[in-house]
Amino acid sequence: MDVQPEDRLSRINRLLKDGFHTRFNEFRRSQEYNLKTFRQQPLQEISGAFGDLGTLLPILIAYTADHKYREPAIDLSSTLVFTGIFNIINGLIFGIPLPVQPMKAIAAVALSSHFNKEEVASAGLFVAAVVGFLSVTGLLEWFNRNIPVPVVKGIQVGVGLTLIIYGGNVFVKPEQFQDEYPALASLLRVFTVIGLLGSTTFQRVPYALILLLLGLLFAIPNLIDHSTVPSVWQPRVWLPSTYEFSHGIDAGLGQIPLTVLNSIIAVCALSADLLPNRPTPSTLAIGFSVAAMNLFSCWFGSMPVCHGSGGLAAQYRFGARSGASIIFLGLIKFLLGLFFGRFTKQVFRGIPNSILGIMVIAAGIELANVGESLNTTGAKDLAKAEDHLNTSSQDQVRTEQGHDQKLTVEQRKRRWTTMLVTVGGILAFKNDAVGFLAGMLWHWSYFLHDRYVSWRSQREGTIRLGDDSAPR
Repeated sequence: MDVQPEDRLSRINRLLKDGFHTRFNEFRRSQEYNLKTFRQQPLQEISGAFGDLGTLLPILIAYTADHKYREPAIDLSSTLVFTGIFNIINGLIFGIPLPVQPMKAIAAVALSSHFNKEEVASAGLFVAAVVGFLSVTGLLEWFNRNIPVPVVKGIQVGVGLTLIIYGGNVFVKPEQFQDEYPALASLLRVFTVIGLLGSTTFQRVPYALILLLLGLLFAIPNLIDHSTVPSVWQPRVWLPSTYEFSHGIDAGLGQIPLTVLNSIIAVCALSADLLPNRPTPSTLAIGFSVAAMNLFSCWFGSMPVCHGSGGLAAQYRFGARSGASIIFLGLIKFLLGLFFGRFTKQVFRGIPNSILGIMVIAAGIELANVGESLNTTGAKDLAKAEDHLNTSSQDQVRTEQGHDQKLTVEQRKRRWTTMLVTVGGILAFKNDAVGFLAGMLWHWSYFLHDRYVSWRSQREGTIRLGDDSAPR
């Protein structure tokens, strides 16, 4: 019997209502979790909110530096307003401390090539369009399903070690007051290192919040030297020309693999590792988030942004466990951008390098730690295998360390080596895409080796079966 048009319409309406109720319930549970977590550990959530400042501030400062012959490459007030709004929205929707970070590859090209605001905007818009296309077509989900876990872990560890190296370079930079107060600069470095070591034992101490307050204290002389008055944000649209857009595409091409691998796929994997009790965002949702943020904000001179696994690791390392932390951060950034853009610029420049550097180092350590679970059930593919085995058989034997007994020594070695090759490619060439390609080639070499061995053993077996002189 044919289904009447009314029946089809009612079925569609019911599906839409069910989908709406499901999303609404997920949203409500996220807000309940955010509120509950913030009430239980307010200082830790606030401390974690500022955990990513070590990577954010150096790029913001470089972007907004004053030059004699050109304007800053971005508008600081617009960046603070929009990233603050995005922090709030992401915290509400995802319910995890999902960071809003600069697109580092674009920043590197823009700063070295002296881009103007239109060229920086073009780069962000181009990456947003590509990521949006990959999300709509389902290619992001395909990449997430088919990239081997050792390669993903290698990207996370490689980015973590890159952050440690970068943080170390920032940490040893001379302070603004070093010539006048060398002992104070040395004492500050010692204090930050001891604080970082102690934070592993006293985890409830809001270490990042203490560092931020200390940094603001050191920034006071910078405010006195550069007196500024509050100024309300005055938004302005920057429309790139064809020539400027072509420059933006050149800068955006290097950012695409970094965004797809580190800002989307690695973020989803890290979220599952660090926050297993929270729903893991899908690559589709993160991809749409990255595309939407830049399509809305880059026109106003805002810095191109994405989500990064390093930022998530940093905020988690300093205490953030829910979206409440970045909602708090978003409110602070929004108010600063709306009313105190020039004032904030001088504050950022006065924060000591040792404080920024140690925060980046801590983030790198937290991110690199996820490689430890490569050959345990903490890895996504092994966890899925465990769930399948537990539903079909209850006699699966495991070691105390959580290693799957069906994962042979050779398999563990191969997974570890693939991860290390990925890490090596990232560190050697300072490029996530090169590390990804190196890891994939190494993974495929094992696959081809196994196929060759299988083909050869089958061929030798066929020859032996066809040998009439063989003993019977």
